[in-house]
Amino acid sequence: MNKHAKGEGGRGDGGWLEFIPPQMPTLVEQPPEDEGWVREADLDGYRTQVVIDKGGVRLYSKNGWDWTTKYWPIALAVELPCQAAILDGEVIVSGERGTPDSSELEAAVWNEPSRLVFVAFDILHLDGRNLAHLPLLQRKQALRRLVGPGVGKIQYSEHFEGGALAIFRAIGKTGLNGVISKRADSHYCSGPSKTWLKAKYSRKPISNSQG
Repeated sequence: MNKHAKGEGGRGDGGWLEFIPPQMPTLVEQPPEDEGWVREADLDGYRTQVVIDKGGVRLYSKNGWDWTTKYWPIALAVELPCQAAILDGEVIVSGERGTPDSSELEAAVWNEPSRLVFVAFDILHLDGRNLAHLPLLQRKQALRRLVGPGVGKIQYSEHFEGGALAIFRAIGKTGLNGVISKRADSHYCSGPSKTWLKAKYSRKPISNSQG
């Protein structure tokens, strides 16, 4: 496997798109309660970037390693209405309850790749346009139009608006590990981020204090 060169805006020579280092959430004890945030379930999968261009479909790990051969069923399933795109998301495998099962993920990658699913939660490039500078909600709208709702190998990650603690508790009841809070108006910036905050679900009582 070769590590792909990283390029600003995802543009490479000759119309090829390049891997973009991902934006990484900061771990916090509790999700923020002030306005202006949207919530997504913490899928606890393998962070993955899907790159589509004239060279075909490639899938990269969060460190930029080409994992297309490991994720080949996903690569074969990518049939989106675009010529070029960069999608950010996670590779997961569903458990018995239909929720992601991180304990089975590594085994599935090596032994049952047909079980793997890519869940997209962001889009950084689309048909010659760099979308990273757009507000998150605009990027999510573009992503939803491209991927569409529903099940399959390529899925769209829905977001939730409203009180963080209520959503946090609801997600915890599903067996998921936590919630990612993202600023609705934030741009996409590679590296550690304070506009993406990850809170792990705990069975301990959750207080309303942010202290």
